[in-house]
Amino acid sequence: MSERPVDHRPGAAPFVPEGADLDALRRAAPACRGCELWEPATQVVFSAGAPDGRLALVGEQPGDQEDRRGIPFVGPAGRLLQKAVAEAGIDLSTTYVTNAVKHFRFTQTAPGTRRIHATPDQGHVTACRPWLAAELAVVDPDVVVCLGATAAKALLPKDFRVTKHRGRLFSLTTTRGEKTFLGTIHPSAVLRVPEAERDAAYAGLVADLRTAASALD
Repeated sequence: MSERPVDHRPGAAPFVPEGADLDALRRAAPACRGCELWEPATQVVFSAGAPDGRLALVGEQPGDQEDRRGIPFVGPAGRLLQKAVAEAGIDLSTTYVTNAVKHFRFTQTAPGTRRIHATPDQGHVTACRPWLAAELAVVDPDVVVCLGATAAKALLPKDFRVTKHRGRLFSLTTTRGEKTFLGTIHPSAVLRVPEAERDAAYAGLVADLRTAASALD
């Protein structure tokens, strides 16, 4: 997929209806042309879970299966996340789940060939951020967990690094007052490490999620 200059990305703000509730935001999102990712993607993937969840999980972007089904975190990484959330003592049914970028970014050598995940760049994160800001303002979670570097770029301070600061609780000012944030690895990172290291990587993710859950007490 060819890269367009950042100045060809007007951003999502003109497409985000002012004062909309979550259902209205979800209905409006398919019309977004804030960046070029809408063109090759199957559909926008907005969010899932509790519309009033006290804890929000923010990932990077939809993957291949999410793009096809229109639901976040339903692929291999999503199934691993669901397991980790349950093991951390978090009720997934009372959790809001979304992504920093709402369309699948991928590379593909020819039609019909496998679509390969490509990490969104800062321009995509910036363009899509009005959707994330609007939905989090409506849901108003007490704790927000950023899964991976892309989500961290959207919500955490610029000097945040997953490798250095994961698992720490941050208190940040938002449009809805002071909220608690935590950054950790994306569940796909657990799947990418060598098999001998996978149990330790998974345990680290669960430990970070437990820390986030402790902030809800």
